[in-house]
Amino acid sequence: MDLPEQLDETVVPQTVVAPLTRAAIFLVVCICQEQEAYALLRSFCVDLSGIIRAVEFRDIESGLSCVVGFGTDAWDRLFGSPRPAELHPFREIRSGGRHAVSTPGDILFHIRAKRMDLCFEVATQIMNRIGNVVSVVDEVHGFRYFDDRDVLGFVDGTENPRGDAVREAAIVGAEDPAFAGGSYVIVQKYLHNMKAWDALPVEAQERIIGRRKLSDIELSDAEKPASAHNALTVIEENGEEVKILRDNMPFGRPGHGEFGTYFIGYSRTPRITETMLQNMFIGRPPGDYDRLLDFSHAVTGSLFFVPSTTFLDNVSGEEPQLTETGVLQISDPPSARSADDTSLKIGSLKGETDE
Repeated sequence: MDLPEQLDETVVPQTVVAPLTRAAIFLVVCICQEQEAYALLRSFCVDLSGIIRAVEFRDIESGLSCVVGFGTDAWDRLFGSPRPAELHPFREIRSGGRHAVSTPGDILFHIRAKRMDLCFEVATQIMNRIGNVVSVVDEVHGFRYFDDRDVLGFVDGTENPRGDAVREAAIVGAEDPAFAGGSYVIVQKYLHNMKAWDALPVEAQERIIGRRKLSDIELSDAEKPASAHNALTVIEENGEEVKILRDNMPFGRPGHGEFGTYFIGYSRTPRITETMLQNMFIGRPPGDYDRLLDFSHAVTGSLFFVPSTTFLDNVSGEEPQLTETGVLQISDPPSARSADDTSLKIGSLKGETDE
């Protein structure tokens, strides 16, 4: 694949590639079905960058950013054809008692900053603009926990790509020229059974994760089982490891017994993240699943495409083009294509094993 740094200089990605921050808000909404809603949202797309600049100016050192992504149905009704080549609904996975659920979501807002009040202000301004035409289906306020740890006590995100490899992993390039500068993002909200997790010896926890809890050093191959979390999420293609860009955040309400991790993974193709999830929930080989799922379960799951800032700034206020029959002119969903069209060949994500 051609590297994203070869993009036309006039295409500006959204701030997918950004430093980790101390606070984040994840906001997922569904669009009301009135036609006026889509016209308002198209206008909002053009104005979003101005909203972010206005809030950011209050503290330009805050690292404030807001990434917006769209689900497949929302894309078709907002923008019509063409559709990003690999945009499709989130693929549900069932295997044994494990379930990667697929939940509704038309638009994702990923708001980040060093200060939660700035994230809060951006979310407020967004809902002031579009709150009458959308319904909120999920809102999570995340925080950075100690030295980048999750609530399970382990460092999260150690294997994120760095340097030039970040853009190569996360940003669409010449493989889909119409949407170069974009990114695919998968989100899942996981809830953890902390009482059961904390009852495990640290050594057992380390074998499940594949790293030392205190030092974050990866276990040796002799110590690490094939079902370790960090073993199942290593994906190779053509003999080389391919990565995604994670910006997971802990969240919770201790008074309600709620402790969780909000998983968010950006990639230039959703196939990589989907293969990771297949390995976790079904196993590699089937049955050798991620034992972390004995203590954690996903309660949401959605896939979005994040277009470039250039795309958003040039969204037309006009409705998508209609065919002569009055039907939206949209492309065939990529999920209808043969799995042989992709080099990862993940096929169906439904597992048959009942371990």
